[in-house]
Amino acid sequence: MTARRCIPWPDKRLRSPAIAVEEVTDEIRAIWRDMIDTMEEMPGVGLAAPQIGVMLRLAVVDASEERGKPVRMANPEVLHASVQLRPHEEASPNLPGVSARIERPRAVTVRFLNAAGEVEEKDFVGLWATSVQHQIDHLAGKMYFDHLSKVKRDMLLRRARKAG
Repeated sequence: MTARRCIPWPDKRLRSPAIAVEEVTDEIRAIWRDMIDTMEEMPGVGLAAPQIGVMLRLAVVDASEERGKPVRMANPEVLHASVQLRPHEEASPNLPGVSARIERPRAVTVRFLNAAGEVEEKDFVGLWATSVQHQIDHLAGKMYFDHLSKVKRDMLLRRARKAG
């Protein structure tokens, strides 16, 4: 398919909740293919549909060592999250040139519609869990830097403006 352009911050779509997917259709599968191509071109370990301007609750994640094992998710939601946190340096192609160390639960159980259109529950650990949570934030209109204090967030956004 095709790698798509990631919309630049502060596009208002990055702050808007995405719309739930009613069913997995060929159109949805085509969007997922474009999202995977876009994620691979970045390169990244995940992508949410709003990042490319598609306001649907769709995400893809591939944190595998060898790549080529993307998980396609529609309407993902965290059912359980570990108490133990895992710090990771996070960034976004929508705000290039900056990143921040974010702590998120080390493991999560997520329910979503898979590529076959079936409800699936899956456990994600480590970088997989971090990426899934990062994508779910995007689907809710949140950015990774929203997890920072106001002072750190303002500093990051100032650095991004200078880099851009």
